[in-house]
Amino acid sequence: MTTKQRVLNTLQKVMDPELHRNIVELNMVRDLKIDKKDRVSFTLALTTLACPLKEKMANDARNALKTFDGIEEVNIKFAEMPREEAEALLKETKPSFPDLTKLNQVDQVIAVMSGKGGVGKSTVTALLAVQLAKRGLSVGILDADITGPSIPKIFGLGAGGLRGSEQGILPACSPKGIKVVSTNLLLQQEDTPTIWRGPLISGTINQFWSNSIWGKLDVLLVDLPPGTSDAALTVMQSLPVTSAVLVTTPQDLAAMVVRKAVHMVQMLKVSIIGLVENMSSFRCPDCGSVHQLFGESHLDAMAAEVKDTTAVRVPIDPALTALCDSGRVEEADNSDISPIVDRILLNRTFK
Repeated sequence: MTTKQRVLNTLQKVMDPELHRNIVELNMVRDLKIDKKDRVSFTLALTTLACPLKEKMANDARNALKTFDGIEEVNIKFAEMPREEAEALLKETKPSFPDLTKLNQVDQVIAVMSGKGGVGKSTVTALLAVQLAKRGLSVGILDADITGPSIPKIFGLGAGGLRGSEQGILPACSPKGIKVVSTNLLLQQEDTPTIWRGPLISGTINQFWSNSIWGKLDVLLVDLPPGTSDAALTVMQSLPVTSAVLVTTPQDLAAMVVRKAVHMVQMLKVSIIGLVENMSSFRCPDCGSVHQLFGESHLDAMAAEVKDTTAVRVPIDPALTALCDSGRVEEADNSDISPIVDRILLNRTFK
């Protein structure tokens, strides 16, 4: 008859692909039962039920137990560990990378933020990176939108493109040489969700900054998610942010929410070098008329509240949208963003 110890010994061959230890050692095998007909059942306790590799681990366990003579059936249920246990396990098993903040040389760290979702922060970040690279600067992008990353897609970088070693995290590189670190480069499928709580998000942002091999960069752009909470606060307080670019759209609602981000940045005493009103207007390709699809601009009023900033309007451009959707943003030649690029160049200390 099959014994529990024999089953556990066999399940020690099943590895968690992310934590690189077997599921028995990680205490993921719970409520193991074997009935008189050698039917095995147990619960696989996960750090999160959204784990993209849970079915792989379950299949590996079933295949391993098939080596037993007489086992008729293997039933596996999924459960989520208590939050404290999961966080302790992740902390214990997290790869140990060196702190590279003293070795990397980054001249400017610029946060691109809004407070409002859907205004095009990632597109603006990409356009700034492309224009800076075309001016001969070395550029990196830290995608701090951990749960909704867009940067890899815009630059045509496939999932699974991030590499790590004992020396640190090696950023992916765009065709034109822009370095990118993003959670979507850690996943095997780009549409796999990252369902994490605040502490994990903040920890990952810090790790992307301190454990990545950025080398010497003229500019590191940090693409922030909407809001003024965990991610934004982590970036503004933990990274050596030199300035910020804020993105808005013409709606009064968007302007109101973006003002929250303005006040946050000002409270943290970071200079706002640029205001971008994205989707400011649309030029009809047939008659040439310009239409303000989202209402009248509030950019001038907002710029009046911010001292010493550069304000620009970026119109709706279907051609740019197509380039971003196809991962070819580096082919874009958007001159509307150039005044902010000029401002960044003036702030250079690297020569």
